[in-house]
Amino acid sequence: MEALRILTKYIDLPESWTLKAYRAHGGYEAAAKAIKEYQPDDLIEVVKKSGLRGRGGAGFPTGMKWSFVPKNLPKPTYLVCNADESEPGTFKDRLLIEKDPHQILEGMIIASHALRVKTAFIYIRGEMTLGAQRLQQAIDEAYAGGCLGKNLLGTGMDLDILLFVGAGAYICGEETALLESLEGKRGQPRLKPPFPATVGLYGCPTVINNVETLCNLPHIIAYGPEWYTSMGTEKSPGPRLFSVSGHVKRRGVYELPMGVPLRELIFEHAGGIRDGHRFKAVIPGGSSVPVLGEQHLDVGMDFESLQRAGSLLGSAGVIVMDETTCMVAAALNLLHFYWHESCGKCTPCREGTGWFVKILHRIEEGHGRPEDLDLLLDVSDNIRGKTFCPFGDAAVTPVESMIKLFRDEFEQHVMKGRCVAAA
Repeated sequence: MEALRILTKYIDLPESWTLKAYRAHGGYEAAAKAIKEYQPDDLIEVVKKSGLRGRGGAGFPTGMKWSFVPKNLPKPTYLVCNADESEPGTFKDRLLIEKDPHQILEGMIIASHALRVKTAFIYIRGEMTLGAQRLQQAIDEAYAGGCLGKNLLGTGMDLDILLFVGAGAYICGEETALLESLEGKRGQPRLKPPFPATVGLYGCPTVINNVETLCNLPHIIAYGPEWYTSMGTEKSPGPRLFSVSGHVKRRGVYELPMGVPLRELIFEHAGGIRDGHRFKAVIPGGSSVPVLGEQHLDVGMDFESLQRAGSLLGSAGVIVMDETTCMVAAALNLLHFYWHESCGKCTPCREGTGWFVKILHRIEEGHGRPEDLDLLLDVSDNIRGKTFCPFGDAAVTPVESMIKLFRDEFEQHVMKGRCVAAA
């Protein structure tokens, strides 16, 4: 498949992040069209027809998510753009934020019209210093240029967008923890239900959409849902941004149709495995999804195909490992991250991730015990499904899959007291 240039079409232009560059190629025309030609409910139907699914990880249909918001309430409805990209191996939102922030704002205008929103927020990860600067500059330019505020684009619509910079907690990528942080509270998940669509920010109906999700909207409005469904698969249409990292020759963000074979993504677009090494394993959807082996290389990179293969598309962060990778060290590296980022609210997650690190560190240091692998799986079973939010499941999933897929390597590490793969 040929690489696409839809969401990333203009990122290489000089000063692509400025309003001048964005307007030069028709920027904000789709937003004006959406407001002038569609009533809010009709716009939701267009997005439903396009089949757009969330690009943050869960893949929930965007139009359906919007339709859950109750109408005619005395409370305001809010829109929140989740720019808290923190998943290891995922950096596609950062590219859009730094290179084309006005595309995000235009998507937010379209979503706000559909949801009858008057005030919207962008929540950005604290470490994205340049991204926060570019977004604030874009917001300021949009106000000055009549693209935000009162009577934006001469359409009669009013919309304010506010930027909120987080403090760097990975857990705030979870939508209810994000809302808690926006309200000035500790970033910890809420119990659901109620869901944000009914009780969200400040107790009001709220929709949280990912950066990439919102960036799809101007193109759906400009070219139509039929054009959008012509790409990708029947159930996973449209373009997708894949963040490819690890042991490949050309790391980077690749825009391709949903369903592109994993083998093609790694060996054609990303140039294959580095320095003549051999492929060993891949995490196909960010650090919190199951690992796949060589037997899975022909799987399509879409929600359904990866689920059938025993993994998930997630955030489409593709982490490639060659034959020199020690899977024990890889598992320990991931669990160090999740242990550090656990918010501590739920005992299974708070304590369980610490035990994971302790046991994996023991194996890595050459002091592993024969019962340690089953102990790890037992700890995993005591975390999975027993926490407020999906963080606990996210922490144990890749390690569970590594043990099951490469159990012999883990056992060799325990018996010999050293890694046999990286030797």
